[in-house]
Amino acid sequence: MEHFDLIVIGSGPAGRAAAIQAGKLKRKVLVVERGREVGGVSVHTGTIPSKTLRETIMNLSGYRERSFYGRSYRAKDVIKAEDLRQRLRKTLNFEVDNLEHMFSRNYVKTLHGDARFVDAKSITVSGRDGETHTFSAERFMLCTGTRPFRPDYIPFNGTTVVDSDEIIELKELPRSLIVIGAGVIGVEYATMMQALDVKVTLIEPRDSFLDFVDKTLIQEFTHEIRDAGLDLRLGSQVIAVKEEGDCIRVTTENKRTAVADMLLFAAGRMGATDQLNLAACDVETDHRGRISVDKATHQTSQPHIYAAGDVIGFPSLASTSASQGRIACCHAMGEKTLPSSPWFPYGIYAVPEISTCGMSEEELQERGIAYEVGIGKFRETSRGNIMGIDQGILKMLISLKTRRLLGVQIMGEGATELIHIGQAVMNLKGTVDYFIENTFNYPTLAEAYKAAGFDAWQRMPKPEIDT
Repeated sequence: MEHFDLIVIGSGPAGRAAAIQAGKLKRKVLVVERGREVGGVSVHTGTIPSKTLRETIMNLSGYRERSFYGRSYRAKDVIKAEDLRQRLRKTLNFEVDNLEHMFSRNYVKTLHGDARFVDAKSITVSGRDGETHTFSAERFMLCTGTRPFRPDYIPFNGTTVVDSDEIIELKELPRSLIVIGAGVIGVEYATMMQALDVKVTLIEPRDSFLDFVDKTLIQEFTHEIRDAGLDLRLGSQVIAVKEEGDCIRVTTENKRTAVADMLLFAAGRMGATDQLNLAACDVETDHRGRISVDKATHQTSQPHIYAAGDVIGFPSLASTSASQGRIACCHAMGEKTLPSSPWFPYGIYAVPEISTCGMSEEELQERGIAYEVGIGKFRETSRGNIMGIDQGILKMLISLKTRRLLGVQIMGEGATELIHIGQAVMNLKGTVDYFIENTFNYPTLAEAYKAAGFDAWQRMPKPEIDT
């Protein structure tokens, strides 16, 4: 039985970060990946594929240029599913090759197969070679990620009724699509397909969606997607899904129906832990297969077994998962490391993009914090006009007591890039005066920060200025 300092199960963002960190610390590391290639959900069905599809759609559809050339403008007249898959394959091949190289140069051993705990200190791996291997380790890191929730009442068939892992394998693009679930994944795919001029109906049983995002942004976002033609239906539970010939019919509690060529079910994900035999090591999961950990160390109920990434739940971001994996590994190896910063950005790669960092206006009100709001609009910047942007908003929340920046919410082109300016200012405890005093490149969309800063500054008590 080969023995390791650390065995990592799963090679997504958390798993790869933990394994590479352990390799740099010159520990003996094994990564077990159940997929055919390394990378996990993030590389093969989640983050990278969905963002690659979005960029391909935005380019081929000419979506960014339509304000200049009209809504009928397309960079490619006929867009097929193969056009999307071609770019996707190239991107995924790069990601896999890059990750394999990083494992190799850090002396991380990899094995493809299904891992199961034998006891708290050892696992078996049913390898792709048909053999079963047994390993032991001082420490374990569980980074198995998640899989789509697939309820029994949805007649999944992999072609016209699919989950969020299957949609990237489409052989043909539908002319109409129903999406059930207005979470991050559902909203991203619904708006992407709408940008391809697919008729999309987005159904969410709750009366609201993306509740962690500032309501001002959600109101703006709702207006934009409905104006683009997306049929957003909130507040009614799905009670029936039926295949009728070449179509899918969905009925909701309010007696409304929707009919489309294809259905995407994107209402929730489950921790991919059911095959690990966690009972053998006394690690428990919740009803959705997620593992509870100590927030500071990422240790499970067994101190030598750690978990990180989507399998532990919120925030379930590739960026935060990588940070969790690194921090957990350092703790497991008894090494000191810098902690994660308190404010991290949240990105939603919809059309248009949404990104937030810090507190929302609703959170400030709940905490009783006195604040001022600053608004900057992309269309009022010169760069926005040059790019033909007629949508986009940057909202800034400022403390009236300390003048510190407490939150930034952005909707529009490049939101997931622009958010890092606000993140840096917040983490460095900067104030609204930073945006007033500093010069921004002209013309840029980042000028929206300056516009929002002035918008808030002019309504705030002015600081004393030394002469």
